[in-house]
Amino acid sequence: MSSVNNTIQLITREQALPVGVPGRAQESCDDDLAQGPWEFDLAEALAGIPGYGPGASNEDIAPAATPQQGQLPQEYKDASDAELESRILAAKAELGERVVVLGHFYQRDEVVQFADFVGDSFQLANAAKNRKEAEAIVFCGVHFMAETADMLSGSHQSVILPNLAAGCSMADMADLPSVEACWAELEALYGTEPDADGRVPVIPVTYMNSSAALKAFCGEHGGIVCTSSNASTVLEWAYERGQRVLFFPDQHLGRNTAKAMGIALEHMPLWNPRMPLGGNSEQVMQDAKVVLWQGFCSVHKRFTVAQIEQARVDFPGVRVVVHPECPMEVVDAADEAGSTDYILKAIQGAPDGTTFAIGTEINMVNRLAAQYPQHTIFCLDPVICPCSTMYRIHPGYLAWVLEGLVAGVVHNQITVPEATAVNARIALERMLAALPKITEPKTTEPKTAASA
Repeated sequence: MSSVNNTIQLITREQALPVGVPGRAQESCDDDLAQGPWEFDLAEALAGIPGYGPGASNEDIAPAATPQQGQLPQEYKDASDAELESRILAAKAELGERVVVLGHFYQRDEVVQFADFVGDSFQLANAAKNRKEAEAIVFCGVHFMAETADMLSGSHQSVILPNLAAGCSMADMADLPSVEACWAELEALYGTEPDADGRVPVIPVTYMNSSAALKAFCGEHGGIVCTSSNASTVLEWAYERGQRVLFFPDQHLGRNTAKAMGIALEHMPLWNPRMPLGGNSEQVMQDAKVVLWQGFCSVHKRFTVAQIEQARVDFPGVRVVVHPECPMEVVDAADEAGSTDYILKAIQGAPDGTTFAIGTEINMVNRLAAQYPQHTIFCLDPVICPCSTMYRIHPGYLAWVLEGLVAGVVHNQITVPEATAVNARIALERMLAALPKITEPKTTEPKTAASA
């Protein structure tokens, strides 16, 4: 199966596409995806306006402080895929155990092939913490992941993000001043005294997809970090210590997790940081069990109930598995929802010949389809639209940072100030201790078009 990048190149050049899943359209959401990410590095530098690049987050507004990548040397832009592969492998061989390359599931195939460890954010956080022998950790992911790796790794290690512009629009939807302003309003409303059971009025929980500053805020205020793998464990941890939870920045993961735990929707108000009390009445806030920040993932909001309905019509008996960052209506219409690791295990454990419609980032879905040819696996969204910021990592940048290490130069080091890291580590260590529940993929029959 062709990689996502190769397929996008073919679409853009209007060439014949490789045979995919019958009945699934092959089009891209943005022709600019076919260009090298350095084109956007340059455009943003010239305009003085940061952005996320083409793909799912293209229309999201990047804050002024969003990191920008300097220009990649021309030799890496001009190099062929084969030359980049040869240079990366040679640099890795020379560096040996001095370097470890971590790759997120959502990275393009052309980068993942060089990763020493591939996983979700929870797994990569553990990998960064446990690779003590490496002098450098090259993190092929996005900015908040590299920050986490820096805080969990040793002081003798350098964490490198190949492209500094690989941020996260969801993470940028909650900033420290806005969260602090929200917290001040909540303290004024709820007070700070614990109840008879010793539970404080509210506990802050931040999703891994957030800045180090927000992780530090949680550590300082008795809170915790969660991932999609352990969100339910984390909420249980929080309710043992607090009467309510402030959950940011992803409203959908918070809502879907809390709903699965039996919390009613009327007890989950949405907090708009631009409005007093988040746009809610005092009574609504008093009744709240989970206060949801108004944030979302631009990749996962693309998935719709209509797509699920169409998949069930086109492929009777299809098993629909989506990520919990999807909107609640999509999670409810699917057969299952779970983290990227859950999705992988569902496919690994399925009987041969199962048809899957997967609601998560296209690079992972495409890779699963290639790795498990005994199944029919396709992305629920028929339009190819990768994560904008994950797609900013390209083999050219990986070759550049690795060859820099060979020459004794550290490019793009990510360093979190110790004043921030000390409290952020508290929240991160709590996260790592909150082990994901062992959730076996469902064995019930998939929903039909009629039952859905």
